[in-house]
Amino acid sequence: MARTRSSLRRAFAAGLTVLATAAAALVATAGPAAAATTPGVDVSRYQGTINWTSVRNAGIQFAFIKATEGTSYKDPNFNANYVNSYNAGVIRGAYHFARPNISAGSTQANYLASNGGAWSADSRTLPAALDIEGNPYAGGYCYGLSTTGMRNWVQDFLNTYRSRTGRYAVIYTTTSWWNQCTGSWTGPWANHPLWLARWSSTPGALPAGASVWSFWQYTSTGVVSGISGNVDRNYWNGDRSRLIALANNT
Repeated sequence: MARTRSSLRRAFAAGLTVLATAAAALVATAGPAAAATTPGVDVSRYQGTINWTSVRNAGIQFAFIKATEGTSYKDPNFNANYVNSYNAGVIRGAYHFARPNISAGSTQANYLASNGGAWSADSRTLPAALDIEGNPYAGGYCYGLSTTGMRNWVQDFLNTYRSRTGRYAVIYTTTSWWNQCTGSWTGPWANHPLWLARWSSTPGALPAGASVWSFWQYTSTGVVSGISGNVDRNYWNGDRSRLIALANNT
């Protein structure tokens, strides 16, 4: 996702403890038509200048917006997208593209929290997402880390983000990457919402231990008024009121 989206598109949930009342009714579905879902997008600088009023008028209700990558990159369009989406009535959250082979998870979580990934209970700000997927750069598909090393890195990121913001971060990943690179680790799914990446008509198998997807990125070639060219399309596994509950941690 994000920086890799233009030329290095990747091949490419939770039973929420703090969101038990908000998410308990969510179930994995065979497809978006089988239950109430809420449409969204995720964007980065590759989408250029976005008319967020047109996006909202087209029915898009939420957006994840690239904020940071690694320890030094901030998306140049983040500030405009984050403010303008909010003003248009879009529920939005930041996301961080993980680079586990260049620094500790805590370092990158702090960088995200200090550069757009903070949280406030204003009905339109989601907890930020950790985008962790196949490495598009040198260093191997799993960033040169063992499954234990990857688990430790992810846990370090998640613990630090929660310490900084009071929220459990969303985790964006694919089932295949997660199972391979973390050794089918089940630990995070008790608290952290799963944002599943699977470009298909159904969500398919979930990462080991995940009982439900909270967000599902189902295509990379969506078309939405107000956005030039293709854009990733997503569903939230519930209606808008439940998404606001996630935003407000209620």
